[in-house]
Amino acid sequence: MTRRIVGAQGDTSAQSRPLIAVLDYGIGNLRSAQKSLERMGADARLTADAGLIAEAAGVVLPGVGAFGPCMAALCRTGLDEQARAAAADGRPFLGICIGLQLLYEESEEAPGVAGLGILPGVVRLLPGNVKRPQMQWNRLGVRVSSPLLEGLGDAWVYFVHSFAAPMADNVAAVCEYGGPVAAAIADNNVWATQFHPEKSARPGLRLLENFVNHAQAAAAVA
Repeated sequence: MTRRIVGAQGDTSAQSRPLIAVLDYGIGNLRSAQKSLERMGADARLTADAGLIAEAAGVVLPGVGAFGPCMAALCRTGLDEQARAAAADGRPFLGICIGLQLLYEESEEAPGVAGLGILPGVVRLLPGNVKRPQMQWNRLGVRVSSPLLEGLGDAWVYFVHSFAAPMADNVAAVCEYGGPVAAAIADNNVWATQFHPEKSARPGLRLLENFVNHAQAAAAVA
């Protein structure tokens, strides 16, 4: 699904932008992700509207904070089911930071709280004697070629987290922090980053641009 935009002079632009739904569940600074997606060419909407989400070419689940409160907010707004439906129907889906962790079945941070279960496994505390949270720039090590990471190389990106996704075949990139830590996931149409692309300068914006372009291409052939 695409939307026409109004140009700088007030006239309708011939350029179309892919509609990207940024799930608004009221936790953290969700608008920064929306604004960065707009900058990269998306018609990005911060929304909890089921109809708009169903129309979107791509869906983004950002987040900061803790697993339990974020999952509770998703369920309270009904966006847990919207997230599962969007991931299941094959549309490009991007989780960011806690949004990555919520994709899994559960987290050690909130025992007994079920995650979205879109991806298998348990999110666990960063291992070893490292300082927690990891709150720093760190270098990506790309493990698996993915359109999400095209043009990034071994970029420096910004992390803020104490828990991490399981190491598995769907880990597209890692960082080193007391050992390899899952930094980016690529699982069919479901992509996710443990780092914050909207805070990662040029590499982060390139990643968001990759997502926007992928969503636009997917919508064109849908």
